[in-house]
Amino acid sequence: MYSNFMEHGMEYAKQAVKEDDTGNYSNALKLYMNALEYFQAQLKYEKNQQIVKTIRERCMGYLRRAEEIRAVLDNGGSVPAPNGGVSVAAQPKTSPKPKDGGGKDKEDPEQAKLKAGLDSIIIREKPNVKWSDVAGLENAKQALQEAVILPVKFPQFFTGKRKPWRAFLLYGPPGTGKSYLAKAVATEADSTFFSVSSSDLVSKWMGESEKLVSNLFQMARDSAPSIIFIDEIDSLCGQRGEGNESEASRRIKTGLLVQMQGVGSDDHKVLVLAATNTPYALDQAIRRRFDKRIYIPLPDLKARQHMFKVHLGDTPHNLTESDFEKLAQKTEGFSGSDISVCVKDVLFEPVRKIQDAEYFMESSDGMWAPCEPEQRGAIKITLQELDAQELASKVLLPPITRADFDKVLARQKPTVSKADLEVHERFTKEFGEEG
Repeated sequence: MYSNFMEHGMEYAKQAVKEDDTGNYSNALKLYMNALEYFQAQLKYEKNQQIVKTIRERCMGYLRRAEEIRAVLDNGGSVPAPNGGVSVAAQPKTSPKPKDGGGKDKEDPEQAKLKAGLDSIIIREKPNVKWSDVAGLENAKQALQEAVILPVKFPQFFTGKRKPWRAFLLYGPPGTGKSYLAKAVATEADSTFFSVSSSDLVSKWMGESEKLVSNLFQMARDSAPSIIFIDEIDSLCGQRGEGNESEASRRIKTGLLVQMQGVGSDDHKVLVLAATNTPYALDQAIRRRFDKRIYIPLPDLKARQHMFKVHLGDTPHNLTESDFEKLAQKTEGFSGSDISVCVKDVLFEPVRKIQDAEYFMESSDGMWAPCEPEQRGAIKITLQELDAQELASKVLLPPITRADFDKVLARQKPTVSKADLEVHERFTKEFGEEG
């Protein structure tokens, strides 16, 4: 299967060069990056060292060209022809402030390459998740606002010994909204947002993981105020000394420890936000770097009620406030993800009714809706027959009802066990605080 990686990479590279030659630089940049992703995947499996060497040489060439294009497009200049003109591969996309009034005219090419590898993790478009969309978790939201919003809007509040929080660990069972809360932070904060997963730091650019960690934090400092969100941090920072710990994993862990020790000094305005489902798996030294460790529990009654409304949105329904309250009572033990899946399933119930209906009735405005056979004006006809008569566009979906929810909930069970909850509650008593 992995031979396809090489074939796909070569095909993307061929298209990239073609677009490059014709001056379609935006398309060329995307194709170069796609090619690099496939070549990197091939390197994971390739055993022939001569082929590995060839792939790496190609990657370096394509990366240099992609960085030339990216740097100039970002700065609004003209792109030099391939293999000609003055190279701009060494220009950083975010201009760091020179120290002592000086600084190099050019960035080290190796560093430019690493920064190019990290460019994809910068969230440039706001996720559009507001604080009000996050149900409950008032303590967590307040702490994050103190760390993210207030220092930017009211810097005069943070003088002397009063410094904003600089590292947050969000932990709890799967599906409770840890990543969703991070999206709200990205939306509400007027900061550069770096969203990182373990694969971003482990698998890219031929094992230079510890250098990527260093460059990630340097880019965040250059772009301050900024936020680094590390999802599933336990996969990067498990207990040291474990038998299955690789050398690369150990170096990444050490790099994070060193960088997080420096966060908050010299007023870099860099916030580290991390999420995990398994807090006990974290290395102790990493855990101590987080000055706020907040438990994101299962949603309470009011939060579940709010979630049903948010996920249902403006979809036509006839549920009352009492119905939403009863649904919240019936879903004790459900995570936010469980409720999201439930509502998604319910949204298809009107479609299923339409498909199964054998009787429809036509309204005064020419629209058709499913009905019971004893209803006045009922006509025995199916959806397929209406479609055959070119009336499909005239069929109305019935509104969602409480019965639709009861039907779905009868077959859905919560995904978080009591044993999982006990583990997180014990960790909270030892090391954390309630969200």
